[in-house]
Amino acid sequence: MSNYRSSQESDTNVRVILPNMKKGEMFGLVEKLSGASRLTVMCEDGYTRSSRIPGKMRKRMWIRENDLVIVKPWEFQNEKADVVYRYTQTQASYLSRNRLLPQVIDIFK
Repeated sequence: MSNYRSSQESDTNVRVILPNMKKGEMFGLVEKLSGASRLTVMCEDGYTRSSRIPGKMRKRMWIRENDLVIVKPWEFQNEKADVVYRYTQTQASYLSRNRLLPQVIDIFK
């Protein structure tokens, strides 16, 4: 009848994008917003990288501190990265419950 779904139904049908390890993508946790579409991100490999939000994501996606993101480190400068995707709070807790997040960045318990 309507497009409304209950919260119980939508929680069981959560499908989440995972980082493509073949392309070098990994999980990251936003530590600090630096302004001008720049972020400081703690990555799952233990490095803290200076990341940027590409132009196609800048207007569509608002990113805050402690958000879970997928980052892709630059090939020629490993201390910098691009943000590929941002998870919602529901998606982040789903990944945490199913133990898909590395222990380094799992703060969603």
